[in-house]
Amino acid sequence: MTLPLDLLEKAVNQRLVLLLKDGRSLEGRLLGYDEYMNLVLEDVEETKDETKRRLGRIILRGNNVVSISLT
Repeated sequence: MTLPLDLLEKAVNQRLVLLLKDGRSLEGRLLGYDEYMNLVLEDVEETKDETKRRLGRIILRGNNVVSISLT
């Protein structure tokens, strides 16, 4: 099993897909993170109920993340 912080360490400057607690999905390039899994993402696109929107650069609080996968 891969631990989340180990995955994030390998994923810096790569594209990720994140599933959030509220059902939204975010896809973007990981710029950085901290020990609480707060993430800084760039070129982010949000998907919810077949609706997509561009968010640009965001800071995402780690406790909102349900799953992380590399694209």
